[in-house]
Amino acid sequence: MESICVSFQRSRETLVCLTEDKLGCPNRTPCSAPSARGYLECPELWTGMAICSVPSSGTMDAMELARKLQEEATCSICLDYFTDPVMTTCGHNFCRECIRLTWERAKGKKGRRKRKGSFPCPECRELSPQRNLRPNRLLTKVAEMARQHPSFQSRDLCKVHQELLKLFCEDDQSPICVVCRESRDHRSHRVVPVEEAVQEHKLKLEEDMGHLREEMAKTQKLQTREQQALAEWQEKVKEQKRRIVMEFEKMCVLLMEEEQRLLQALRQEEEATAARLRESAAMMEQQSRSLETLLLQLEDQSMREPLHMLQDMKDTLGRKNSVSVQYPEATPTMLKTVCRVPGQIEVLKSFQEDVVPDPTTAYPYLLLYESRQRRYLSTPPAGVPCSKDRFLAYPCAVGCQTFSSGRHYWEVGMNLTGDALWALGVCRDNVSRKDRVPKSPENGFWVVQLCKGKKYMPPVSTPTPITLTEPPSHVGVFLDFEAGEVSFYNVNSGSHLHTYAQPTFPGPLQPFFCLGAPKSGQMVISTVTLWVKG
Repeated sequence: MESICVSFQRSRETLVCLTEDKLGCPNRTPCSAPSARGYLECPELWTGMAICSVPSSGTMDAMELARKLQEEATCSICLDYFTDPVMTTCGHNFCRECIRLTWERAKGKKGRRKRKGSFPCPECRELSPQRNLRPNRLLTKVAEMARQHPSFQSRDLCKVHQELLKLFCEDDQSPICVVCRESRDHRSHRVVPVEEAVQEHKLKLEEDMGHLREEMAKTQKLQTREQQALAEWQEKVKEQKRRIVMEFEKMCVLLMEEEQRLLQALRQEEEATAARLRESAAMMEQQSRSLETLLLQLEDQSMREPLHMLQDMKDTLGRKNSVSVQYPEATPTMLKTVCRVPGQIEVLKSFQEDVVPDPTTAYPYLLLYESRQRRYLSTPPAGVPCSKDRFLAYPCAVGCQTFSSGRHYWEVGMNLTGDALWALGVCRDNVSRKDRVPKSPENGFWVVQLCKGKKYMPPVSTPTPITLTEPPSHVGVFLDFEAGEVSFYNVNSGSHLHTYAQPTFPGPLQPFFCLGAPKSGQMVISTVTLWVKG
């Protein structure tokens, strides 16, 4: 700092003289005035003025030093930085225009001056000749530096009174000047010096910073924990992904092995049955040739003369009686190898729907009992016209749901007599409810049905009926609307019964249920039981 005396490092306390020509005074004698502690008196130049005390240890707070320098660069009359500063004989400094105007106002007041041409100093009231004002060029430089330094800008002055902000209002939490302190706005407020407020708020800031440091440490700890948890989670997902891929690869291998096993069993069954059928056919062919030969002989014998025919009749009848036609046992042509895909029913159950029959569509004598509510669902009272949606030709009903997209699966429990007639599957939402029509795709029905005994047949357009060894007690129906497929499964055995496949369906579909004559048994759909009233 250029304004500090060169003896700064060699003295415990150095007094800096802001004189006109010198940075440090050869004679550093403090002024004897009680209110002028820290002033320097230069007998050689008579330029005593305010100075700053700077501890040689260099530990003075920079803000305090800046505040003192700011005070020294401020005119006590206009309370702004010096403009063309001049010094009176008593050593005080003022703006030239400020002191001129002050003394100009004092000219017309008699009794105020002891000597003509002399005027009192605004600070110490000592008389000074008006002509004896010396310019202070160094103070001009200091004031200019204060104007340009960011720490000395006008933000340190009250915007209303242009006074230094020396006080702090605790109520408004803002710095104020001494004039503001006496104003109506702050008179009743708690006010403390800026230095005290700074120390108090520094302590608060330290507490807040300590709290924030603790919170930051906790946050960083939690962040580390969350990052660790994320890494562990990603590792778990990676391991699960590897396990899924591995299990599906194993399942694919098992499915391929099961496919080959079923195909091999089917080939063996085909070869064994075909061999028996070919053997029976060969035996029948041989017997057919023998019978044909005997028939030709008998025809030839019948064409002979009567006496010749009668002479050989004994031999002819003997040959005929010696022929014994053997009929082979009927070879069963019902396939033993069923299409059963491991885990397929479990996969289909992921598309399961809670299908419930719609009582407003049920045949008048088809009873619907809800087990959860323990009550019969509505049937039309006597004399009330039936709904247009109600089936009148067969003991049928459709589900409440209507499907026009997606994949859907539901199951139907079967508790029926051995020769009961029944049908279930899907139908168009606008099928005929009052006419007896074949339940075929052409008429809007995609169903499997029991037609006498154990033949579970799709519609008449399918050439081969589905024949099972045992009536299914649990049938699953899977609809893939976009694929145009309806499939049926024996839930107990997990085997596939039949699949309808077509490019598209003509419109929305509904679950379809149909029973035969009274006492044919029951169907259970979800919590609803169906049977025909006897």
